[in-house]
Amino acid sequence: MDPADRAEILVLLSADSDERIASRAANALMAIEPANFTEALARTDAAPQLFTYCAEYLADKPGIAQALIAHPGCPPSAIVQAVIHLPADAARALADNLSLLSLRPELPLALLASPALSPEQKHAMKELGQGVPEEAAIAEAVKDAEPDPYKRQSLLQRLARMRVIERVQLALKGGREERLALVRDPCRVVQRAVLQSARLTEREVESFAAMANLSEEVLRVIAMNRLFRKNYAIIKNLVHNPKTPLDISLQLLNHIQTPDLKLLTVNKNIPETLRSTALRTHRQRTATRH
Repeated sequence: MDPADRAEILVLLSADSDERIASRAANALMAIEPANFTEALARTDAAPQLFTYCAEYLADKPGIAQALIAHPGCPPSAIVQAVIHLPADAARALADNLSLLSLRPELPLALLASPALSPEQKHAMKELGQGVPEEAAIAEAVKDAEPDPYKRQSLLQRLARMRVIERVQLALKGGREERLALVRDPCRVVQRAVLQSARLTEREVESFAAMANLSEEVLRVIAMNRLFRKNYAIIKNLVHNPKTPLDISLQLLNHIQTPDLKLLTVNKNIPETLRSTALRTHRQRTATRH
């Protein structure tokens, strides 16, 4: 018999009404390797009893907690038990997986108890549990996202009825106009979800990088993304954006081409420290050429 099949069948037999069968099955389960349970948990048609058994007796074994959390059929009670036993790096990775968190509302609350999470991640878990927003905050976010008044009002009404976790789902799967509104959402976790969307284009990110009405947090996340940093237009827009945190702008300055660097030296909207550093860097480059 396949080891994964044997593990699943013995779990079922360990709950048999015949005490002798249940006892022998329970004893046999103790000899099965955790990897066989992990394989069984990876099946789409895994028996419900398998989740309960693994959560109660094996959640601290390698790979079991992650397998429970990854399965869409795993009941909330088993997921809560699994989160407790996640390794620190796995807990932090899960806290950044907004796609999965938005589909399993019980996960953010369970993760709040994990000591491995950073303060920022714990704040995000709390935000995911929030209800509908104040309409004024959403109205401000939608204001520049849709030029057509009728469509803008329709978008506003739709977003104003959504809880945070629903707006995260929309940020991940919605369209361009919705992303343009949600990148300015009052909740940071929704803003981050926009930047994790598989449908997000580099052209959109270029426009985000130039927007002075975005939060510093969004601009920082854009700047720290390795894929985005390969796009020179994004780098240039971030440095020219007065809202970009100064430490980020200074880091990116060496990547700015000389003609754009010269424009920075006369840009009165950026911080004085950045402008003077740009001037010094420009002089060094031109002096080296001569």
